[in-house]
Amino acid sequence: MEKGEGTPKGRDDPFWSSVASFGLDEVFVLPGWLEEQRGDDGRLQRRAPARSVAEELEALVERVGDCRSCRLCQERNSIVFGDGNPDAGVLLVGEGPGANEDIQGKPFVGKAGHLLDKILASIELDRGSVYITNIVKCRPPGNRTPSRDEVAACWWILEEQIEIMRPGVIVALGAPASRTMTGSTDGIGKLRGSIHRYGDIPVVPTYHPAALLRTKALKRPVWEDMKKLRKLLEELGLPRERSSVDD
Repeated sequence: MEKGEGTPKGRDDPFWSSVASFGLDEVFVLPGWLEEQRGDDGRLQRRAPARSVAEELEALVERVGDCRSCRLCQERNSIVFGDGNPDAGVLLVGEGPGANEDIQGKPFVGKAGHLLDKILASIELDRGSVYITNIVKCRPPGNRTPSRDEVAACWWILEEQIEIMRPGVIVALGAPASRTMTGSTDGIGKLRGSIHRYGDIPVVPTYHPAALLRTKALKRPVWEDMKKLRKLLEELGLPRERSSVDD
């Protein structure tokens, strides 16, 4: 038991002032709790309010800064961090920025991006109900597949994005993203069609929209994947309608 009256912590302490406002002069607390809450001056510390998901992501952007962790920084115009609704709970992960993305600083804004918009619309999603990013944030020259060391150098950013957003489901677009998110070495043809896991988060691999532009026969399996995704979203109650920090 701690008392406000007649103790060194006294009436002028904010904690005891609050207690007194309820007409109390005694309160029971767990042993050591007050000491843990006090600063060097012995007074109760005010806790900073929790930051929103958007604020946490902005802080991450600042930490990334002018990243020079791998060779991809040498020819880039922009670090393409991500775009969309980070509270929605639906995260799409692609391979890496292309030429248009490098110029505009946003993911999936070229032809593949326009096709992705149509794919999302087929299950009543849009960019306001998902968040889109890539496994690497800088454009690989010639739109080549990012190398292992480039993916490794960028991995911590994606990992923290996931930690901040706490998505309910991850959609992996294409083989590099699908292998990265599932930890498998299998090809996309084998990975798609099943639900995998990143920790406790369901992962739905599917073909990259750019592959559909080259091979129209892939539209049918992607549609099958989208139907599977739509059913999973219904089961999980996604996309979220309010900020995850309020849950």
